[in-house]
Amino acid sequence: MTSPDRLSPGDPAPEFTLATDTGDQLSLADLRGRKVVLYAYPAAMTPGCTKQACDFRDSLASLQAAGYEVVGISPDKPEKLAKFRERDAITFPLVSDPDKSVLTAYGAYGEKQLYGKTVTGVIRSTFVIDADGKVERALYNVKATGHVAKLRRDLGLD
Repeated sequence: MTSPDRLSPGDPAPEFTLATDTGDQLSLADLRGRKVVLYAYPAAMTPGCTKQACDFRDSLASLQAAGYEVVGISPDKPEKLAKFRERDAITFPLVSDPDKSVLTAYGAYGEKQLYGKTVTGVIRSTFVIDADGKVERALYNVKATGHVAKLRRDLGLD
């Protein structure tokens, strides 16, 4: 497998309809008219992913006040996402992409470096999607710790 095609500002955000942590379906089209922060993470309930989810949770009020909705996406099954939500009081939707088709469409699944080795997996990424469904920012290989603070600064929220 080679590196995935990456999205760039101005690209249309790939549409999706996926199961959520509550068992409902969420479509990107449902969020049209609002700005969306879609972040891809490798696995629920792992230390880095928990830190990142809690950072988004703790920043959610200010992100929403600035007009942003937050959605997390991983290959985890909805049942695991529900446990993650309950354990860590996650207050935004988590969507399940078990076949990784949406992650791949966003360029967030493919070859990456992990401890000096090339592996295939979820590339920790964040996408800012405008109200019309276009990519404003596509950030790849972000760090779990400190990323939300940096994103807030980049969006002019701090």
